[in-house]
Amino acid sequence: MTALTTAAKSTRSTSAGGVRPLHGEPRGLAPQIGTYLFIVGPFVALLAAVPLTWGWGLGWLDVGLATAFYVATCLGVTVGFHRHFTHRSFKARRPVRVVLAIVGSMALQGPITHWVADHRRHHAFSDRDGDPHSPWRYGTSPIALVRGFWHAHMGWLFDRNLTNAERFAPDLLADKDIARVHRQFGLWTAVTLLAPAALGGLFTWSWQGALTAFFWAGLVRVSFLHHVTWSVNSICHLIGNRPFAARDRSANFWPLAILSMGESWHNLHHADPTCARHGVRRGQIDISARLIWLLEKLGWVHDVRWPTAKRLVSLEAQPRRAAG
Repeated sequence: MTALTTAAKSTRSTSAGGVRPLHGEPRGLAPQIGTYLFIVGPFVALLAAVPLTWGWGLGWLDVGLATAFYVATCLGVTVGFHRHFTHRSFKARRPVRVVLAIVGSMALQGPITHWVADHRRHHAFSDRDGDPHSPWRYGTSPIALVRGFWHAHMGWLFDRNLTNAERFAPDLLADKDIARVHRQFGLWTAVTLLAPAALGGLFTWSWQGALTAFFWAGLVRVSFLHHVTWSVNSICHLIGNRPFAARDRSANFWPLAILSMGESWHNLHHADPTCARHGVRRGQIDISARLIWLLEKLGWVHDVRWPTAKRLVSLEAQPRRAAG
């Protein structure tokens, strides 16, 4: 496989065929600084977490708050940002849509419209020129794959060139509710970091309780979720099994299944992107799909695109014939 090249220099100019460019206006200086702060800051906290666990500052309240906020914000991304807003795997009532958009924003993975535009672009050019985060970008040699892993995992996030939302997410730009949540990203950033601190302080009635909750359930939780999500972009396009036919190198990586709420069953997702369930075989735990199932039973979502046996058979990868 040849090395993937960077997008053409003309990506900001509309092509002769009238196709909108890949990139819109570049990220401004203040948002770029914010990107560094909210990636590097929580990551430093995550690195500091290991020595801190051997000393002071980690209690059961911190563990409980971190777990609760992790599960909620992770599902906000997997069920909301990903399966609902990006791929339209199901339809939802207006209050549910707004809640999913808000809770997904609290994962601190960027404003919703940017996230959706990036991911739709990823599927449009998966592991090819134009993919914002393919680990195969630089080729297949060991050094190229190390560079590609870094790029796919988090390096691409520092690029100031934003995916063109007018091309990849015009439906969200036209949705007043979602546009409002997008503009409120700063507010939900404050909430996701300060709410654990407030709860920790109230439950312990101490500043130390607030500080440790801010550290563990705020910073460490955000960074840990970052790396789980980014691992789907990097690891799940490098290693794992590929039982379904996809045009890219997406793969299933079972060790991440629970932490990613089912997102690491990535091969089926790329073979059938609009399917509401990614873990479709026996024993493939998909917590996100279970939540969608529950919401459907409650009547809060509808028109769910569940997999069928016939559809799955049609998607199975065919074994290669031996040469000769």
